[in-house]
Amino acid sequence: MNADYPAAGPGTTETSDDERPDLSNSNVREDLAMAGRCALVHLPTGRACLLPLRHQGPCEFHRPQEAQDVVAGGG
Repeated sequence: MNADYPAAGPGTTETSDDERPDLSNSNVREDLAMAGRCALVHLPTGRACLLPLRHQGPCEFHRPQEAQDVVAGGG
């Protein structure tokens, strides 16, 4: 099988690069993801990554209030 062209199995759907298939994961904040951020959440602390989607390097986790400020348009 060619890794560049994975076979589509039953129940799989194709998504474009602009879509966020990770939104169904409980460790991604939907409001931050829709704002174009990485939005990965460190579940034990509730901190979220505010870096842009598909950023280079490790996530940088910030307090929930900082994330809320980004969603509200203040960051």
